[in-house]
Amino acid sequence: YQRRVHGEFKMHISTGPEDKENVSILNTFDFAEIEEMDPSLADGFKIIYDREVPFELRIQDPNTAPQEAGTLEAIKVKVLVMGPETSPENVRIELTSENDLFFHYTHGADDARFKEVKESQKLMIEFNEYPSVLIKMLKSCIKEPQSFLAVFIMQKDGNGRLDFIQNMEYKFHELLSCEFAASLEEIVRQHITYRYNSVKSKLALMQARLQDINSLVKIKNPSLLLQLQKSPAKHM
Repeated sequence: YQRRVHGEFKMHISTGPEDKENVSILNTFDFAEIEEMDPSLADGFKIIYDREVPFELRIQDPNTAPQEAGTLEAIKVKVLVMGPETSPENVRIELTSENDLFFHYTHGADDARFKEVKESQKLMIEFNEYPSVLIKMLKSCIKEPQSFLAVFIMQKDGNGRLDFIQNMEYKFHELLSCEFAASLEEIVRQHITYRYNSVKSKLALMQARLQDINSLVKIKNPSLLLQLQKSPAKHM
């Protein structure tokens, strides 16, 4: 049956115990098998953060300073660790873009490499705190974009640098810098292939679910199915 809620019709299907189990199955999507194929997880890494973050992208020529102003773009950031999250052996950051499938940069650090960064940048954290500090900064760039900036500088030689900057009104204060390198062509190809197959597989699951819902509605309320098939889809 249908009832109107806030000017829209909501669909309700009367169900018995067996039907409720069917509906529960229809409402469940398990993308775990698809996500396990992510090449980011190679070598025992696990993802602890995966979000789009507003970045300012700048280009730097070898003999000149970076652009003073760049372009704003949502960059997908993955933070990964090898080993326990509280005491990782290695930390990696991956940057990708939905606007450019070939945009793929990686930053990696182990305890020895981090000690060099800590000394050069006068950081007051230990390596085991590094992942949580990175995530905290990324979240700040999302929640407070006027106060916290993520500026990614791309160089012609394939290297890059991510600067986390705090706008303190009277000056810009650099909090942390991370060195990146453009990924090898084979790595980029693996990630593009995974992203393509992931979308394709998820679409197939969604289409199969839609077919199952059609079959269930057809049994319970054939006239409603006809109405749904005739009605144009509306944005929620």
